[in-house]
Amino acid sequence: MTASAGAMRAARRVADAVLYEGYLLYPYRASAAKNRVRWQFGVLVPPGYRRTAEPPAAVTECLLEGAAHALLRVRPRFLHVRERRVERHTAGGFVPVPELRDGDRVHLAFDDAVPREAEVVLPVPNLLRGPRTVRLRIPGGRREEYLRGGRIVTGHRPLRVTLRVAAERPAGPYGVLKLRVRLENATVFASPDAPRPEALRHSLVAAHLLLGITAGNFLSLTDPPEWARREAAGCRNEHTWPVLVGAPGARAVVLSSPIILPDHPAVAPESPGDFFDATEIDELLHLRTLTLTEAEKREARATDPRAAEIVDRAEGLPPEMLERLHGAIRRLGAAATGPAPAPGTVPAPGTVPAPGTVPAPGTVPAPGAVPVSGSVPVSGAGAVTGAVSGNPSAPEREAASAAVTVAGVSIAQGSRVRLVPSRRADAHDMFLTGRAARVEAVLADVDGARHLAVTLEDDPGADLLRAQGRFLYFAPDEVEPLSGPGRVPGGDAANGPGSRPGHGPTNHPVNDPGSRPGSGPTNRPGNDPGSRPGNGVAGGTGGPA
Repeated sequence: MTASAGAMRAARRVADAVLYEGYLLYPYRASAAKNRVRWQFGVLVPPGYRRTAEPPAAVTECLLEGAAHALLRVRPRFLHVRERRVERHTAGGFVPVPELRDGDRVHLAFDDAVPREAEVVLPVPNLLRGPRTVRLRIPGGRREEYLRGGRIVTGHRPLRVTLRVAAERPAGPYGVLKLRVRLENATVFASPDAPRPEALRHSLVAAHLLLGITAGNFLSLTDPPEWARREAAGCRNEHTWPVLVGAPGARAVVLSSPIILPDHPAVAPESPGDFFDATEIDELLHLRTLTLTEAEKREARATDPRAAEIVDRAEGLPPEMLERLHGAIRRLGAAATGPAPAPGTVPAPGTVPAPGTVPAPGTVPAPGAVPVSGSVPVSGAGAVTGAVSGNPSAPEREAASAAVTVAGVSIAQGSRVRLVPSRRADAHDMFLTGRAARVEAVLADVDGARHLAVTLEDDPGADLLRAQGRFLYFAPDEVEPLSGPGRVPGGDAANGPGSRPGHGPTNHPVNDPGSRPGSGPTNRPGNDPGSRPGNGVAGGTGGPA
């Protein structure tokens, strides 16, 4: 498979999500604390800059097969920070100010950025004969826009970029090639101790590479073929991580990203546009944007044109598009056909009960067993002996009268339960194991699964949380019925009866969209791109490389 222009264009969508990750975060206002410290990924500072630990270069090493006579496309991409000042006109000239009003419009002093990219095409046979060095120059610029009572001054500093590309044949019988690309910021910067915002104007921000080959294939470093594992282990990547991009199985294009991703990351088709936060949920960000006050929306629009696009998109999104954000089914599992397990059966570690199966009374879940929505849950105190009562599709106003049966005991609003988290949804649950809680409601999600909304009995703020409707959420198989007042004797977050430290996070509404009514899609890197749509890259860990 070759790196056609179409393959490179398809890879750009994922690369753009990396390029703008963290560019501007909700609530998209310049005054928000989270938008005061910017540009966290892929920053290559000028050489000699000492005030931060950020590097001046990134090194990519990856493997090729069958590419000895191919052309290599190397496309460096990054953001070029652009200073934006607003100045008021006075008798003595123009004076910088934090903001400038021009009628109904507000203009803020807030840096933005413009994307930069270049493409270099190199024959692989030439690289095997010796390394090649390519130097790129990005000119600076300045622009002035005059307003009533002042002006806006934007400008960017000139940059110098160096690409050093080499290829070699590692020893061995397989004919694999090892490619090395070093991307350097070679900009001259005479202020090694300058404040970071000034150094960023001379830096490559969110720097990454797109690599394409016209013949042969790249090899995955995440999951290399067995015969190439030694060569893959010998690749050294500094401040970047190369992954295969394109359709599953495609190996003609590599994205070397400052954010760790899996092979073949994808942007969910349901996403209506960028939110610059691929670790958050599109639906949540959209709804939160709609809650901004008019003053906050005006400030967001004045902060950056891309922030203005987000606000305008949220206000104009039609209901059918919002419905697409709510969730998507990519695939369905097969229906269960086997008989229920015999009483006392212990499932093998890591097994997953099929949807619709009913564990027999006395069945004990094995460590690592994962309950599935649609199965009747089993708690550590015994099996659920009856189906969930009530209509799963009933509206939430019936939550007060809904009930589930756990270990032969009806659990409804006001019931006391002991928490035994087991679904690994939130690391915070290690502190909740063994705690006594009060059931505030029994809820059904859009898939018909039941969830218990609870408050902790020993939480001094329980009344406030109850008044606000802010609860912890657990599946019925994550609680045990209790009777009588008080906390479970001996139960605590670390070593209470039945506690499992570090195992069993809650199905908290903001952590597990599948565990709450009205869950929305996510664009969180690290999640299955086929399960929860979002605007960012799906299918990576999202950590800096």
